[in-house]
Formats: sequence, structure tokens, C-alpha cells
Amino acid sequence: MAERIGVRSLARLGTFGVTKFSTFLGHSVWTVDQSAVGIVQCRPARSEFSVGLIGARETNCCLQVYPLPSRQPTWFETINPATGKTLKRYKSSTKADVDKAVTKAKKAFEKWRLLSPAKRAIYLERTAKTLRAQKEKLARIITQEMGKPIKESLPEVAKCAWALEYYSENGPKFLNPEVTKTDATDSYVTFEPLGVIGSIMPWNFPLWQCIRFAAPALMVGNTTVFKPSSVTPQSGLALQNAFESTGLIPDCFNIVLGSAQVANNLIQSDTVAISFTGSVNAGRTVAQAASTQLKKLVLELGGSDAFLVLEDADIEAASTGAVAGRFINNGQSCIATKRIFVVKHVFDEFLDKFVKKTKSLRVGDPLSPETDIGPMVREESLKTLDGQVKDALKQGAQLELGGERLRRKGSFYAPTIVTNVSEEMRMMKEETFGPAAPVMVVKDESEAIRLANKSEFGLGATVWGTDTRRAEKVARDISVGLVTVNNVVVSDPRMPFGGVRHSGIGRELSRYGMIEFANIRSVRVYEKSPLAHAHVE
Repeated sequence: MAERIGVRSLARLGTFGVTKFSTFLGHSVWTVDQSAVGIVQCRPARSEFSVGLIGARETNCCLQVYPLPSRQPTWFETINPATGKTLKRYKSSTKADVDKAVTKAKKAFEKWRLLSPAKRAIYLERTAKTLRAQKEKLARIITQEMGKPIKESLPEVAKCAWALEYYSENGPKFLNPEVTKTDATDSYVTFEPLGVIGSIMPWNFPLWQCIRFAAPALMVGNTTVFKPSSVTPQSGLALQNAFESTGLIPDCFNIVLGSAQVANNLIQSDTVAISFTGSVNAGRTVAQAASTQLKKLVLELGGSDAFLVLEDADIEAASTGAVAGRFINNGQSCIATKRIFVVKHVFDEFLDKFVKKTKSLRVGDPLSPETDIGPMVREESLKTLDGQVKDALKQGAQLELGGERLRRKGSFYAPTIVTNVSEEMRMMKEETFGPAAPVMVVKDESEAIRLANKSEFGLGATVWGTDTRRAEKVARDISVGLVTVNNVVVSDPRMPFGGVRHSGIGRELSRYGMIEFANIRSVRVYEKSPLAHAHVE
């Protein structure tokens, strides 16, 4: 049966893909990321409908969408952003492939859940050793697929191993029952696995994004089906090989490949929960799709992290922190510094040091150990960032450094610093995912706090001041999920990770990340039944 959507125009909505029209057997075809999902016909209508993951606005035109017959699997290519050359072609997983992966994971769950936490920990520890043994190989895959400097890819692999070791060591005690006192003889809380968890992750930290979900989920006793970004499939496959090499029960960790439609199929499959990291718009569509099936979900949707420099800050340390916080991973990190607020008294000194240190960054071949800044992941990302910078300059911002694409092969953008910015500029309102830093002067810490909180995002923030108690008080007034005093914001397996407002729902990492995907079960045991005189509520 046909579904209908009211449309004014089909445009890019989130990161799931671009909808567009083409022709199939004389009809218009609605497509998502080049994967045709239905034949469409127009006729008058007034209602608003939706199909799959794509939303539509109310209008006087309605599309009739008829599912296409089964077709051959589609293929996609990965591109080295430093050279623009194709790396490899991959076959997208079909709906049948996704369903098969989930079915296999369900069967594995029945065995994996029965292992004691201590035995599950053994496999995490083995995987950590495998990652450390293969760190050069894995780091090279990351860098070639998404452009991260090799000096940052190597630590990413090491961090993944550390997280696995952390959960191997601490996971069993995190799952110990919590005893409490009630009227029962014994009362306690247990933490039980849920089943198969689906994971949809981005490209910017292709191993770490997966591990920070998979390690706690597996430790609890769940099994997983992971869809890596279509930009970084080889990184995902390499991680699957690492898990499988340990003797892990087959199909506890599964991979499906592709883009929008594969993600949709994973959400619609027999998974019990979904973990997603991506844009706000894509997060909304994931939440809507998962909620129709009442599935638990965790969303990490990015941020526009504030960086506050107080009048008593150590400017040498703060300026170094600004460079590290803004330009890590070519500026393509959800917890990268995105908006810098500096108290007027120290603004000139800070800006001078910040510009000088940014100028010293070496842009070049990401496989060279000397490179600090590599290419942006794709041409589209570069154009988006350049548009944000150009918007600021058009509205009166002052360019201190960079502000243009570099004239060389690959998607390279010059490290950029912009001052004289206002709250209404795109650089201050949107998430800037690339090597560009807006710096705003503020009269005092109160104004800095107000502006830091004036954002739809609420992921992270950092505050710099030598009076640490005062800086800590400022930090507590910023409404975010992660805040750091006198250092940059980082993810750490020992601490919960997540944000507020449009930065997401739920937490990853630490013990809190484990119990996000656990059945928190209350147990009460009575030696003698009190039903004869109990008041029941």
C-alpha cells in the first residue's frame, strides 16, 4: 500500500542523506543517499505525512510512494580526503542483511548473557591487547579514510584499548547487586542485559565512537550490531576483526555497511535499543523512528562548546589550550572548542598568543608524523565551514588568520581565527565542524556565562582562571554535560559523557554508560508472605 507525504520541496534534512527526484519507468523516484526507496506520483492533498526517516512540510501537493521491488545491493566508495582518490568500493547491506545480522546477534545473546561478568571481561581485555598490537595498522586506516593526522590516530587506538581495559577491570564490580533495606527479608537491585543494541556512529572518531558504546554494552551482557559511517567502513571492519580474533562468541559484535537506508533498517529491525551519534536533525529522525517502537535510545548530537578566559587566567596556558581544544582532529570534534569568550582585560594578550601558536601549526600530509592539521573529511564539509566564515566576515567580523581553502590537492582549509564576532553570526549559532575559531571579547565573567549558555547545545565547556575555586564556580553556572577548569574538554572512560538540550539524551562511558543499556531490576524476597496484612499500592 502507498504511503503519502505532503511536500513543498524535498531538501537535505540532517545527515541521513539528500532526498531528490529521478526517473524510473516513467515515474518520479524518491531517493535517499542514491538508494531508491519508492516510486512517487503527485496529486492534490492537504495533510502532512511522513515516510521512513524523511519529514515533510504541509502543502497542497502529496506524494504517493510505492515500494520498489527488490533490487541488487548498491555500492559506495571511500575517498582519501588528502588526495581525493578512491580507496575502496563496498557493498551496502540490504534489509535482509541487516535482519540477518540482528538475528545472529540475538542467538549470540542467549549465550553471551549467561557468561559471568568476569568471563566477559576476559574478552574485552583480549581485544584491548589486539588493538595495541595492531595500533600502527589501525591508525593508518583511520587517517586514510577520514584525514586525521597520524599523530592523533595512534592515540585514538590506544584510547580504545584503555577503555576496554577499564571496563574489563571495573565492569564486574559495576554490575554487583545494590543492597537496600525495605520491609522484605532481602532487597536489592540487579543490572541485567537487554538484548541486541543497534549502533549508528559517525566518521570523526571511527574506532573510539564505537568502543565507547560497545565496551559498556558488551560488558553488561548485550550483543551489538554496529553501522559505521559510510566514510569509514574499513575502520569498522577492522574493529570487528579485532573482536573476533579473541575467541569472542560468534556474532556478539556485528557490522552492517551503508548509509541512510541501512541506518533506517537497523532502527526498524528487532534491536531492543539504539545508540546514535550525529547531527541534531538526524538525531530527531532517529528518535522519532525508535520511539514509534518504544525503543530505548542514547543520542549524542554534538555541541558548540564555550571556552571562557577569565581576567586572572594563565594566558600562556589558556592560549595553548585554545589551540589544542579548537584544532584537534582538524576541528572536527563534538567536544572541540567552538566559541571563545575572553574578558576584555586580557583579550589582546590572549589573541596575540593564540594567533602566533595557531600560525605554527603544520598543515600537510596526515600520514606524516610532523603534520598537525590534515584535510577536512569531505568537500561538502569544507564548503559548509567556509560558508560560516564568509557569513561572519560579511557581517563585520575581522579575519585574524586563514579564512580560505588551501591551494593544494585534497580538502584542506587554512586554520582560521575570526574576531569582532556577534551572537547572531552562523559561527556562533551553529556547530562549526572544522579548523575555524571565533573569538569574542566580553566585559566580565557574568557576560561570558550568559553568552556561553546562549546556545541550543549543551555538551561541554572549559573555564580558565588561576583562582581555581572562582573558576569552578563559573563552570558550575554553565549548563552543559561536561565542564573542565584549566584544561580542554576530553572524553574519559572513567567519567560519564553526554550533554543537555540539543546535545543529546543519555550518557556514555563510566558506570552510567553501562546502565543506560541495562534492565535495572528491583528484587524483594520475603521469608514469610506479608500479604495478609499488607497495604498494596
